[in-house]
Amino acid sequence: MDFDLPEDIAQHRDKVREFALKEFTPEIAREHDMEEKYPDALKKLAFDQGIVDFTNPWKTLVAIEELCRVDPGLGISVTVPYFGAETIMLFGSDLLKEKYLAKVNAGKAMMGLAVTEPGGGSDVAGIKTEAKKVDEKYIINGAKMFITNGSIADFFVMLVRTSRPDNKRHHGLSIFVVDSKSKGFSANKLKGKLGVRATDTAELVLNNVEVPAENLIGEEGKGFYYIMTFFNISRIFVAAQGLGVAQGSLDRTLAILKNRNEAYQGLEEVNFAIADMATRIEASRMLTYKAASYLFQFKPKPELTSMAKAFASESAVFCAEKALELTGLEGLTGDLERYFRDAKILEIWEGTSEVEKLVISRFLTKEEKS
Repeated sequence: MDFDLPEDIAQHRDKVREFALKEFTPEIAREHDMEEKYPDALKKLAFDQGIVDFTNPWKTLVAIEELCRVDPGLGISVTVPYFGAETIMLFGSDLLKEKYLAKVNAGKAMMGLAVTEPGGGSDVAGIKTEAKKVDEKYIINGAKMFITNGSIADFFVMLVRTSRPDNKRHHGLSIFVVDSKSKGFSANKLKGKLGVRATDTAELVLNNVEVPAENLIGEEGKGFYYIMTFFNISRIFVAAQGLGVAQGSLDRTLAILKNRNEAYQGLEEVNFAIADMATRIEASRMLTYKAASYLFQFKPKPELTSMAKAFASESAVFCAEKALELTGLEGLTGDLERYFRDAKILEIWEGTSEVEKLVISRFLTKEEKS
């Protein structure tokens, strides 16, 4: 078994790291965090240089890892213009792919995914935003909350309810492409987030928004299954985010400790903490890459994907916390303070750690019954 990445993937990793170290300066990272503004210039620069290559999922994974290693907020920001694209690629019509994805792939548009609502996040089957069909269009009413790219995206892949559920709550959901310029559509940017402040997050409000029937993705009523398929893909990339945050926390910790006196460096507590961080990072990397290898060969193992997402996310929080404990004032007043804040969201979005553990246990229980 070969644990080395193919040469082209390893070279892409080096290219991305060089880009991030050059462009994600501490000043730029601090500015976008404090002012809570999206780094549009960096997004365009990353696109022009081919930093995020969505034609190759392995290149995408290592790019996310390396970008978040240098700065999580900026790293996530430059990779989310395509957020939700897999849903259209897998289930959308040729018309939708040409009309919407072509613009995103050309760097001329930004998209977003809209699932979470004000009344619930993890309970996907409980969403209340409704779409009613009238002639050759659908009329959508409702609201979405904590939507990435919410106030800057040109369109959204949006999960809504198109019919009352039967005895199964997840039935009756459908997905549409919704243009943000539609009449009755509004977005309210959210400020004061704990972390990843360079990303744009907003509340979406839809008041009798008209959507052409041709904007339905796949079949009506199959939306829950499409979204679950998407999550099984996106969770691998969130695991890569966590891996990057954890590695970046260790990088900065070692750099700070290098300037400490030998007595401090020799403390058992310090060395044990460093060893724990490094071990969790390596375990997260192996778990993430293994889950990715199945997914990228079209043989997904949802339980393994959930393991990777949950463990890498929790490792990011663990390493960021240990980094602050080890570095003290230098960490609290430097980049590590931001890493600590940026890490927490990874345990929440794309399925909380608790949801991931439910997925894992249900798959294991199912296998045992079989």
